[in-house]
Amino acid sequence: MGRSEQIERHMGNMKLNLKIWRQEGPAAKGAIKTYPVSNVSEDMSFLEMLDVLNDDLVRKGEEPIAFDHDCREGICGSCSLFINGEPHGPGRMITTCQLHMRKFKDGDTIHVEPWRAEAFPVIKDLVVDRGAFDRIQAAGGFVSVNTSGNLVDGNAIPIPKHDADTAFDAATCIGCGACVAACTNSSAMLFVSAKVSQFALLPQGQVEAKRRVQAMVEQMDKEGFGNCSNTGACEAECPKGISLSHIARMNREYMVASVTKD
Repeated sequence: MGRSEQIERHMGNMKLNLKIWRQEGPAAKGAIKTYPVSNVSEDMSFLEMLDVLNDDLVRKGEEPIAFDHDCREGICGSCSLFINGEPHGPGRMITTCQLHMRKFKDGDTIHVEPWRAEAFPVIKDLVVDRGAFDRIQAAGGFVSVNTSGNLVDGNAIPIPKHDADTAFDAATCIGCGACVAACTNSSAMLFVSAKVSQFALLPQGQVEAKRRVQAMVEQMDKEGFGNCSNTGACEAECPKGISLSHIARMNREYMVASVTKD
């Protein structure tokens, strides 16, 4: 069954007024355009509602709205939209694809925009280029592991449960960019600190710890992200609940790396 057929099976009677950012390309001038949409079910996800709108636009011979999506399960982080002034919309601890239309009322006006940050340039409409995150990750978000076949069993290295749990919490970051979108300074420190913490807390990450934090922070600054605003909006809007404590850990790691020698 195709996506259009799935949508038709779940048609409802909600009518909404959408104000959506349209932009032809990175160098084009964008603007908010208004679109009425009907036959929306409260059981639809926000992205399914956009599918309904796009089906209507295609039938009219109009250009559909470009938006990013992939897993639609809150895992990949690609479906990042600024909805009514909030990253991922009015829900908490969810991504845009996990946001359902029951959060809205019949007749509501909904504003939908892309992430707003210099480091996340708009590609088209609601799609932004988050390649900056990939470059930060490539700068140091990894461990060098022997893959020759003579590996030591991971369970042979005892790790305190608190450290393991905290590292796992940091590793749940999906790189969606909500922290950047929520911050008044467009800071990426929550994202970078999560990637630093997931290795800094484990023995496997100690070998490259100093180089890692310095390289990732340096790349973050090169990409044009701002400094931490200390408002805590990043943690509040993060769909995975990444803690601000990781920023404190990254700052400590960076300071130690800056004043000590390898």
